[in-house]
Amino acid sequence: MDFSHADDETFFIESDDQPRIDARAAAKMVARQRQDDETLPDATLIDMQREIQWFMRPYLIDFLVEAHAAFCLLPETLFLTVNLLDRYCSRRVVYKHHYQLVGCAALLIAAKYGDKKDRVPQISELANMCCGLYDAGMFTQMEMHVLNTLEWTIGHPTVDFFSQLLVAYEHDDKEVDCMSSYLSEIGLYYRDFVSVKPSTMARASLAVARAVLGRPEAVDRELDHDESTVAELLSQYLASPSTTLARKYSNPNTYRVSHRLAEFVAARAAAIAQAQRAAIPPSPPAEIISKESNIYSTPHKPHGPNPYEGYLTPPITPDGVNFGNVSKDSYPMPRCPVTPTPQQHHAAGYAQHARHLGMPNQQSFHQQ
Repeated sequence: MDFSHADDETFFIESDDQPRIDARAAAKMVARQRQDDETLPDATLIDMQREIQWFMRPYLIDFLVEAHAAFCLLPETLFLTVNLLDRYCSRRVVYKHHYQLVGCAALLIAAKYGDKKDRVPQISELANMCCGLYDAGMFTQMEMHVLNTLEWTIGHPTVDFFSQLLVAYEHDDKEVDCMSSYLSEIGLYYRDFVSVKPSTMARASLAVARAVLGRPEAVDRELDHDESTVAELLSQYLASPSTTLARKYSNPNTYRVSHRLAEFVAARAAAIAQAQRAAIPPSPPAEIISKESNIYSTPHKPHGPNPYEGYLTPPITPDGVNFGNVSKDSYPMPRCPVTPTPQQHHAAGYAQHARHLGMPNQQSFHQQ
């Protein structure tokens, strides 16, 4: 039985009219059949990190997106990188000054697993991208530490893999494919999608992508409960995507899907605002008062003769804690004439009448 060796990426196979398959493809086929909880990170365990906080995640994902684009790596490499990063953070305590180093180690492992050898980043290149924060030995040590922690379980069915299957099966066009990839990568930035299965994320992203682009929904199968939940949750994060990621999907090769998404978000916001305005009932017309009010007139005048001379002081209600500290000049109305002090021979009668009406006595008028 003859054996042949085609190139460095293949292993010996029999030549008896059997399909040729290389080692990488075989490993991927085995890995893609093992979509279980072992290859999914647990976000609740990442919550227990002492120094790593979720607000740091977008900065690291931006760095990985830029590095991934700079080395022209395969789309699935980015998703595998983030998967390795999250799985490691689910098992080991990571200090914040090593967070970027773990991300670089995950990128190295993912690139070696799925990309061509000539595209795998060099450690010196990653060190330069990290501004010399880590030396070459630290990258090598962290790479081995990540592999040992994950027990060398690298293979993982990525979101990109399921997206390609669904796009081919449901006959979606390339613009829908690019929009779905953009939405899937938006999900990499948020905790809510860390523990979501790649197949669920892929179908939810495609459903949202069709809605954004105005394409009809898939007719063969409706979304299940988990897929609908993820799709609805993903639609809530479309308003403010990462600037780095939006720039990646703003060129003609990606059909400028970031611009299409921005237009969709703006149109949706305008429609919601218009619906809210239509739901608010119109305000009733204001009541027109024909008779002008007199600021010097007291609302309730006592009947009978006025026991004292002068003008009645308009009632001014003090404002809370500022009672006693309000300046007379602070009110936007003309100052009224000061109520004169009653004469000596009217003092007793005034005091008795003031007590009856609840007005301040003569001594309090002198204190004002």
